[in-house]
Amino acid sequence: MQKNATLIHEITYDQLLSLFEGLQNQLNDLKENFEPKKPTEYLTRNEVAEMLKCDLSTLWNWNKKGKLIPYGIGNRVYYKRDEVEAAIIRLR
Repeated sequence: MQKNATLIHEITYDQLLSLFEGLQNQLNDLKENFEPKKPTEYLTRNEVAEMLKCDLSTLWNWNKKGKLIPYGIGNRVYYKRDEVEAAIIRLR
């Protein structure tokens, strides 16, 4: 069995300890602020119409005016959920 060893030369105990404390702080910061990437959720026209409680013709008008961005594969139309939610604006 072969053992690997790493030798550290010309570094004091305090310097080594400082390096490990810095690494530990960076890892703790990463743990607190890490958010995994969520996959994009695509909705069909019917799902968006049901979600917004509107008619399919209203969705078509919003597409035409650029309020919603349609995506497609073949002859199917999809919308990104976060884009649909972002299109909803707050009224005063």
